[in-house]
Amino acid sequence: MVKVTYRQPDGSEQTLEGKPGDSVMQLAIGAGVPGIVAECGGSMACATCHVYVDDAWTEKTDTRSESEEDMLDCAMAEMKDSSRLSCQLRLTEALDGLVVHIPEEQF
Repeated sequence: MVKVTYRQPDGSEQTLEGKPGDSVMQLAIGAGVPGIVAECGGSMACATCHVYVDDAWTEKTDTRSESEEDMLDCAMAEMKDSSRLSCQLRLTEALDGLVVHIPEEQF
């Protein structure tokens, strides 16, 4: 199992365990993590699953695709270097312990 910690804007955290291959978004939606809306269900057609990957993990995640960048340009919250759509972050053993920060606004 792969652990992911979701950090809210107020500093509260929720740590969940998922299977390799699951997306960070799927794990969050399954557990009702506040702030991950995922209106499109993970088809990269909205930006309501926007997260900021913690600085300690940015080099361990793959790079954003051009399509993901385009969607993040439409996100309500500011796009940063660490911005990702959580539907595009797939869990791997190498990401065990991943920390993502949820923006204050998604839509």
